[in-house]
Amino acid sequence: MESGDSNIIIHVISVLFNMSWQIFWPLAFGLILSSFIRHLLPVDTVVKHLGKTDAKSLTFTTILGMVSSSCSYAAASLSHTLLAKKATLANAMSFLVSSTNLIVEMFIVLVALMGWTFLWGEVIGGLILIATVGFLFSRFYPKEVEQELRQHIESAEPAKHAHSDCGMDMSNMKHETSDCGMDMSSMKHETSDCGMDMSSMKPDTSDCGMDMSSMKHDHMDMPAQEEASLMSKITKSAGFFQMDLAMIGKEILIGVVVSSILIALVPQEGWKALFISNDVGLPTWLHSLLDVIIGIFVAMIAYVCSVGNLILAAALWYGGISFGGVIGFILADVLTIPMMGVYKKYYGKRPTKWMVGLLFLSILFTGLCVDAIFNGFGWVSADQTVRTLNQSGFGVNMTTVMNLIFIPLSIWYYRLGKKANAGMGMSM
Repeated sequence: MESGDSNIIIHVISVLFNMSWQIFWPLAFGLILSSFIRHLLPVDTVVKHLGKTDAKSLTFTTILGMVSSSCSYAAASLSHTLLAKKATLANAMSFLVSSTNLIVEMFIVLVALMGWTFLWGEVIGGLILIATVGFLFSRFYPKEVEQELRQHIESAEPAKHAHSDCGMDMSNMKHETSDCGMDMSSMKHETSDCGMDMSSMKPDTSDCGMDMSSMKHDHMDMPAQEEASLMSKITKSAGFFQMDLAMIGKEILIGVVVSSILIALVPQEGWKALFISNDVGLPTWLHSLLDVIIGIFVAMIAYVCSVGNLILAAALWYGGISFGGVIGFILADVLTIPMMGVYKKYYGKRPTKWMVGLLFLSILFTGLCVDAIFNGFGWVSADQTVRTLNQSGFGVNMTTVMNLIFIPLSIWYYRLGKKANAGMGMSM
């Protein structure tokens, strides 16, 4: 292998490890948070605040998104959790875009790399996008497709009433709740022994082979102390975490690898070929429209994490794309190819097509609005300069500290969830 090829491979691997290091802790944090919300947040609470779409609910989802996540994959998991908890689709999608675009970490990097103008463009664009998403999804997402989406979610949820079935599916049974799923028609009074010799036991006949001597007549209710124990809640939540990673882990890995290759190998001049020169003489609105579409398209094939996304956004800006095109690119982090794969796993094929279509129209409209606002008021300066930003995530910094916490924590949490799911016959 020639030294040039070797250097390229080393550079790609370096970018890959650097990017993985930077996104690990927010990704792990978001998925862990999602697992706890899915297990602990009561359905009626979500329905009360997010069960209908209005200005109040959109405000609530915006604030919730701002404090919850900085990674699009984790945000997708959290929005999926809200849908599973019966939030409206418009609220869940508004949460998705707010939790990936209105976050402190992104604001800091934007100011450091591109300046305050782009920060305000991101803030205003994010708010316009949330309102647009709320409107389009509440008015134009077909009800029959939404029903299909919710059926897909419910079919993937673990059994809700598994506490009295000896680990077996009892959903098709009527009132024969103590036979452990076995045909007991040929038996007389020994109706609840799970195939075990119960002759030496007392009349506590519905224990499914468990020692029930310390229990009262609530024959399949867990003791209140055990049910309320912190470890029990953590274990059940970890099961959701493990299932999430098993479902979308491959898509995350593909996204990281593809983005690393593009950032490492495509020079700034390479992106210029995508843009339409100002010398072409197109009407301003058409030029802006095409630039926003180009920005969204680049995001679809290149994005994986906030920092890498903003680095590429700077390259696009100084490559010649319009202000609205840059904002459209940044906002389109929810429309990447790997993210579409995640949506398909979560919601099904047809619901995902409608979801992607409405998100695309929302981002396109937002990019055009931001471009018109900032150029109309003369807030965009073409001679803005890129500021230096140390892209190395390694060293004594917050990323390192957080990864030292979340790497071992997530490994332990994943193994705990895998063991819990295996015990319930749901290993993935």
